[in-house]
Amino acid sequence: MQIYIVRPGDSLYSVARRFGTNESRLAEINQLSDPSRLAIGMSLVIPGGEEAARGSIEVNAYDYPNVSSEVLEETNPYLTYLCPFCYSARADGSLSGIDDGRLISIARSGQTAPLMVVTNLSESSGFSSDIAHSLLTDEAAQSALLENITAVLREKNYYGLNINFEYIYTFDRDSYSQFVARAAERMHALGYPVSTALAPKESAEQGGLLYTAHDYEAHGRYADRVILMTYEWGYTYGSPQAISPVNRIRRVLDYAVTVMPTGKILMGFSNYAYDWLLPWRQGQAARILSNAAAVELAISRGAEIRYDYTAQAPWFNYTDAAGCTHVVWFEDARSVVARLQLVGEYSLAGISIWTADKVYRPGLYALQSMYSVEKLL
Repeated sequence: MQIYIVRPGDSLYSVARRFGTNESRLAEINQLSDPSRLAIGMSLVIPGGEEAARGSIEVNAYDYPNVSSEVLEETNPYLTYLCPFCYSARADGSLSGIDDGRLISIARSGQTAPLMVVTNLSESSGFSSDIAHSLLTDEAAQSALLENITAVLREKNYYGLNINFEYIYTFDRDSYSQFVARAAERMHALGYPVSTALAPKESAEQGGLLYTAHDYEAHGRYADRVILMTYEWGYTYGSPQAISPVNRIRRVLDYAVTVMPTGKILMGFSNYAYDWLLPWRQGQAARILSNAAAVELAISRGAEIRYDYTAQAPWFNYTDAAGCTHVVWFEDARSVVARLQLVGEYSLAGISIWTADKVYRPGLYALQSMYSVEKLL
């Protein structure tokens, strides 16, 4: 695989001739709805070259229950694990369920191992510190939760468990670690592996409700896999910036590998773009869109795509119909390759995609050109 950056005067035909391939193949791989139009600065994946030269990795992906079957079936060959998102734990240890049967069936048909995701999301708002506190300080509620999890694992034919508790009170840090240890002991006895998801910490002392109660050393000791959520530096209500800047991911990995086994780490991998209105104001929400849609937007607006080499991330400005300026940060083949290189550099187990609800074909092609994906079923 090669990556070509479009220059003024290029056409898909001229690029295809230069590399000895054909336009239709390039259009398909690069997900171009109109092959006659390109954006200056966009990356084009050029097929060919050595496949899977760097060995094998594990690939996890989160997906919402409403993901289309077509998207899931196209993504499935590239996955080790699939995490339908999500079962929500209540304070008494009961669970709110999801319609996950279709996702589990499709996953298993492609030898992808489905993992049951349990969170402390409330049924009316976001992640609940209070629900987590109730569960982490009530042994009876914990026992009920583990019984209910076990019942779902068996009934739905899940392969294992993923625990994703976020925004936990600082004073519940040790209780959360002890719960992970208890859950792992229970699940391991039944033959189920356990993974957890952790906020992207750059040091043990990093403060903030999202970070403090996530004890990297403890999770690395008790869990079979640890997903580091290395994304959302640029987020919906935050200021415009790269979503998964490689320089910030490095800081997280530099800390993580000192306190947990590298072979347990799955590095978080964003699969989406944000569109911010400028000038940005505090509290102003960005619009989320797919990476393929971001490229189509740049093409339709005649925008030149630029690349931040520190963050290893593409971006562009455009003007909307009302004359307002926007900035879009997204992922392209270059940023995908830059992040995948970290897996080998740090000897990680693999990556975890948030989310696989939209196909980004250039990214999948880059993945298969660098690694083979482990299958467990």
